Amino acid sequence: MRRINKPPRFARLSFLRAALAGLFLTSGLVAARADAALPAPAPTRPAAAAPSFWDPNRSPEKPDLSGLRQIRFLTEDDYPPFNFLLPDGQVAGFNVDLARAICVELDVACTIQRRRWDLLVPALNDNSGDAVIASLAINDETRKQVDFSGPYMMTPGRFVMQADTTLKSASPSAFADRPIAVVAGSRHEAFLKAFYPQSKLVTFETPALARNALKNGHVQGLFGDAISLSYWLNGAEAAGCCVFRDGPFTDPKYFGEGVGIAVKKGNAPLRRALDYALARLAQRGVFAELYLKYFPVGPF
Repeated sequence: MRRINKPPRFARLSFLRAALAGLFLTSGLVAARADAALPAPAPTRPAAAAPSFWDPNRSPEKPDLSGLRQIRFLTEDDYPPFNFLLPDGQVAGFNVDLARAICVELDVACTIQRRRWDLLVPALNDNSGDAVIASLAINDETRKQVDFSGPYMMTPGRFVMQADTTLKSASPSAFADRPIAVVAGSRHEAFLKAFYPQSKLVTFETPALARNALKNGHVQGLFGDAISLSYWLNGAEAAGCCVFRDGPFTDPKYFGEGVGIAVKKGNAPLRRALDYALARLAQRGVFAELYLKYFPVGPF
C-alpha cells in the first residue's frame, strides 16, 4: 500500500512488468492448539474469483448527481498493472479502466491526467483535478490531507513455499523452528514476530533477496506482499519454483485498510458518487471483470 510520501506502496519491482499467467493458488490455514492466538486468514476463494469490498446484500442508494458534469481523474504512469504507459504514450492500467467504468456508470464525462506521484495530491488540492485514482493508501496520515471513497483494493499477506515442500500448511506449529524469509522492518516481519514466535525469521534488506533465498532452498518459507508475490510466482524469475500456501491474511493492524479514490477534503458529493459507482460496478460484475483482466493470478 502507498502513502502520500510514496513508499511503502504496493511493491515497486521490475518483475511487475512481466506477463501474467498461471493458476490462483490458495488453501485454508490448518489450525492447531499452538496456533490458537493466530488471527484467522480471510476466507479462501475459488479459482478465478475476484475479491469483493462491498456488501452484496445491500443495494447502493443513488446520490443526487445533478451537479456532477465531469470527473477529472489524476493518476501516475509508472506502476503496472495499476498505471502504465502504452507504446503510443497513452496511460493505461487497472486504475485507468476503473476510472472510465465509474464515469460510464455515473453517465458523466471523464478525463484522466498524468502527474508525478508527489504532485498528485497538490494537484487535487489546487483544483487541477477532482479525484486521485493511483493506489493511494487509506491511513491516518493520508486522511489528514484528503477524503476517500471506500477501499477498492487491499494488499494481503501470503506465505510462499517451494512447490515440492513436504509441509502441509503454513501454520505456526508447522513452521516451529523452521526458517522463514521476510523483509527486515516490514509489517510482515511484525506479523511473524507476533504470531510465529517459535519460527526462525531470516531477514533480508529487499524482497528480491528474500525471494532468492526461498528459490534457492535457504529457507522453507517466505511471507510477504501477496500482490508482488503473485507476479513473481508466475514470471520467468520464479521459474515455477514455488507456490502460495494458506491465507490470505488481511488484518488491518498489519496489512492496512486498503486503497481508495481520493477527493479534496470536504467534497462529500463526489465521494458519495464514487462510492455509489464502485458498489454498482461490483454488483453488476464489472469490477470483477476488470480485476481478472489485470490480476488473473489472484493475490487473494
